[in-house]
Amino acid sequence: MSLTFAVGDLTIHRVIEQETTFLPALDMFPALTGELLAENRSWLRQAKALDHEDGLILCFQSYVVKTPHHTILIDSCIGNDKPRPNRPKWHMKADETYLSALNAAGFSVGDIDIVMCTHLHPDHTGWNTRQENGRWVPTFPNARYIFGKAEFDYWTAHNAKAEVPTFTDSVLPVVEANRAELVRDDFAIGDHMRIVPTPGHTPGHVAFVLGKDRDAAVFCGDAIHSPLQTHYPELSPKFDVDGQLAAATRRSLLERLCDTETLCCTAHFPSPSASRIKRRGDAFTCEMV
Repeated sequence: MSLTFAVGDLTIHRVIEQETTFLPALDMFPALTGELLAENRSWLRQAKALDHEDGLILCFQSYVVKTPHHTILIDSCIGNDKPRPNRPKWHMKADETYLSALNAAGFSVGDIDIVMCTHLHPDHTGWNTRQENGRWVPTFPNARYIFGKAEFDYWTAHNAKAEVPTFTDSVLPVVEANRAELVRDDFAIGDHMRIVPTPGHTPGHVAFVLGKDRDAAVFCGDAIHSPLQTHYPELSPKFDVDGQLAAATRRSLLERLCDTETLCCTAHFPSPSASRIKRRGDAFTCEMV
C-alpha cells in the first residue's frame, strides 16, 4: 500500500483514517443495474473496490503535500467526537488512527501551513476542529483554512434554515477563530497550487491542481468516488446535488487527466488511491501507481 508519492518537486503523503465497506454499489449509484455490476464485478473485486457482498470499499483520507514553500493538508477526513448518527462508523468516533497516521507521515498538527477543503461534507472537514474543554477549536493551530466562497455560501444558506452539524462543528469554529479564508476560483498559492471548479457533487465543489509549470497532481475530492466511474463517467452517486452536472464535470476532469503524466489523487479509491488516467474507448481506466 503506497502512502507516499514524489511528483516533480512535490512530496505527497496519504493519511488514512478508514478504509472500509461503505454502501452497496446498487444503493450508491441509482443508475447502476445488476447486469452492469455483474459485468464489472471481477475487476472491481480484484482492485479491492468491491467486497464479496457487492459493497463498495472506500478509503477516507487526507493528503499532505510538501511543496518547496508550504505544507498543505487537503481534506481533513472524518474527525473525532462528531455527532454523525447516520454513519455509525463515523458517529462520536474516539480513536487515535488519524493523528497517529499524520505523525507516522512525519507531521504534527503544528506543521500544517494550509488546510484546503474540496467541499464541506463531513468526511472532508472532520479534523478541521477538535474538542478542547467542551468547545470546538481548530486542530491545526498554525494553518489558514481555505474554503471556496461558493461552497461556503451554499452551506451558510442551508444552515440558516436548519442546523447543519458539519457546518457548525467543523467549519464555523474555524471562521470564528479567524483562521478561515474564503476564496474564489481564481485563487492560487504561489506557482504551485491552482483551483479547478468541479461542481455537481455540491454546487461549490472544487479540485486542486498542484505542480510548478504543469499539472503534476490533481486532488479531485468527490468529483469521483469509485474506479467504476472511470469506465462509466455518467454514473453519479445518490449524494450528488446535481447528478447530471456531476457526470459532465467528471468526464471533463477525466479528459483533462487522460493520457498525461498527471497523478490523479482520489479521496476515496481503495489503496493506493492514486492513479494515472488512460483512454478506454469512449471512457477511461485508471492505472494505479
